[in-house]
Amino acid sequence: MKVKPLGERLLIKPIKEEPKSAGGIVLPENAKEKPQRAEVIEIGTSDDISVKVGDIVIFAKYSGNEIKIDDEDYILIDWNDVLAKIEK
Repeated sequence: MKVKPLGERLLIKPIKEEPKSAGGIVLPENAKEKPQRAEVIEIGTSDDISVKVGDIVIFAKYSGNEIKIDDEDYILIDWNDVLAKIEK
């Protein structure tokens, strides 16, 4: 299924963090923080968005709407909820 966000929205796929702490302790699911890094999958129809598909972004922790497409987790967020773009 293909989803195209409208307006100033982005479809992003959260990047799963390591399930271990820095000391090597395996963390249970409820002790993990929500991911804040994601890959941009689709971009809305606005010309004001300055990221492209494939970019890695940092977004506000509790922003957007979580959706499931073809058994994969995605988040649909407003462009204003993107805090930074990670450059390599």
